Amino acid sequence: MAERSTAAVDVADNGGDQPPAAGAAKATADGAETQNGRAADKPVPEEKDGEHRTAVPAAAPELHSGHKLARRYRLEECVTRLDGFSSWRAVDEKLRRAVGVHLLPADHPRARSVLAAARSSALLGDPRFVQVLDAVEENDLVYVVHEWLPDATELTSLLATGPLEPHEAYQLVSQVSQAMAAAHREGLSHLRLTPGAILRTSTGQYRIRGLAVNAALRGITSDTPQRTDTEAIGALLYASLTQRWPYENDAYGLTGLPKDVGLIPPDQVRAGVHRGLGQLAMRALANDGATASRQEPPCTTPEELAKAVAAMPRIRPPEPAFTAPPEYQHTTYQQGSYGRPPTHPGTPAAQVIVAPPPPLQSRAGRVLKWAVSALLITALGLGSWQLADTLLDHGKGDSGNGGSQQTAPTGEPPKVRHPKQLKVGSASVFGREQIEKEDVHKAVDGDRSTGWVTNHFKGQPNFGNLPSYEDGSGVIVDLGSVQEVTKLEADMYLAGHKAQVRAAAADASSPVSLSDFPQELTKLQNTGKTLETKLDAPVKTRFLLVHITELPSEGGVYRGGIDEIRVMGLVD
Repeated sequence: MAERSTAAVDVADNGGDQPPAAGAAKATADGAETQNGRAADKPVPEEKDGEHRTAVPAAAPELHSGHKLARRYRLEECVTRLDGFSSWRAVDEKLRRAVGVHLLPADHPRARSVLAAARSSALLGDPRFVQVLDAVEENDLVYVVHEWLPDATELTSLLATGPLEPHEAYQLVSQVSQAMAAAHREGLSHLRLTPGAILRTSTGQYRIRGLAVNAALRGITSDTPQRTDTEAIGALLYASLTQRWPYENDAYGLTGLPKDVGLIPPDQVRAGVHRGLGQLAMRALANDGATASRQEPPCTTPEELAKAVAAMPRIRPPEPAFTAPPEYQHTTYQQGSYGRPPTHPGTPAAQVIVAPPPPLQSRAGRVLKWAVSALLITALGLGSWQLADTLLDHGKGDSGNGGSQQTAPTGEPPKVRHPKQLKVGSASVFGREQIEKEDVHKAVDGDRSTGWVTNHFKGQPNFGNLPSYEDGSGVIVDLGSVQEVTKLEADMYLAGHKAQVRAAAADASSPVSLSDFPQELTKLQNTGKTLETKLDAPVKTRFLLVHITELPSEGGVYRGGIDEIRVMGLVD
């Protein structure tokens, strides 16, 4: 099947003529980028693997800070001005949030392709990509609005401090390859997967910016887009393991490989590189003429690379480093110098011997000794009697219940954990075609009077039997961290849904497909107004899915949804 190559959003590139303000907000502006070690923003007639780009001498629109688009988006700072387009950090005054904006004249040769790429990328709706929020042609301008992630860090900045840990590099190649495989299934490609296009959020999730629009802005196309993106992922993994760019030229703040030696395995560049990840990088980079390690076949598509990552043994995160407590310091009082005369420097301290008090030898002293002895004997007798009585009581208790009750050695009963309602971190819409995703938070806001409701579908209860809804829909609940889940209740929009509850594996990071939720907590069933599941044993997971495959009938059409989701779990 022929591959369709389009190109996506979030492309701020500081290469070329860089404005003074371009150094700010690195988490949302590309660095000076090159493609496979070559300057990607310099016009060249033809790239390798059938990749082409066109040079455009047009000038970027002359705008300034404070200018408003659609009476809503206020431009704040220009981060790129290149090839007739410019990229800005802006503020959406309507929603009071930071956004990114790409601007170019409506008569720019690439304006039509940029609009088409932005709209195609927006339809994907995959949370692993920086989302396109708007794509407009207005007043002789074309502009694309996208998310701005101020708390994210570019891979360029991460690699500036050193190579990534094996677990972090494993997460990078796993998440990026899975995301790009999903994009290529929808006919979208990136063609500029560089360290500046990869962002790591504060939760450890990797987000990809520049799907389709990045290449469209620069006029980059490819005859083999899957091969181009796969090789780019291999280069990212190689750089993450070695802190070296796998080509001869320096790029993205990384030193290239020595000239005239070709592509050498990562473990020959840096000692201690994880062997499995190094071989995986070589298999992805084999597209550029390298020889795959152990004669394993090269990975030529993101799908093949994602499967190769999944087949690897799981790499666990490093154990936290143990810090030894500081050495115990004796105080002056504990050292026994309290009450001693001070010593002068250079003079050894004289040991003061305190004479013990004289023994009680008088008649009153002997009486006192006898009284103390009697009290001690009485106390010992009472203690022995209480101990024996306690042992007898324990023996009776054991004989009455068969010895099933036990107490801890400290005398305290074992701690019992009771199920409590867990706090939901966030929610997202499940399915390739996300329905009313802006309302999904209403399904976990604690208010049963509001909820997430689907569109109307005609003809069939299974979402009109449309191909884009063949996996159904539903709501993915993110608990924020792995919890021991014991129960889930979902108040449905109407009775008559066909639905079930599924859970992701405990080590899942960003599940989006049905195969990412392998644990069936309930069977697929017709529901009443409430879908409830009680588990015999707690399930450890972070992500839960209320999966809907068929909608109830409402006035001759089919419509459904979820008013509220509550999750119970064991809490210390």
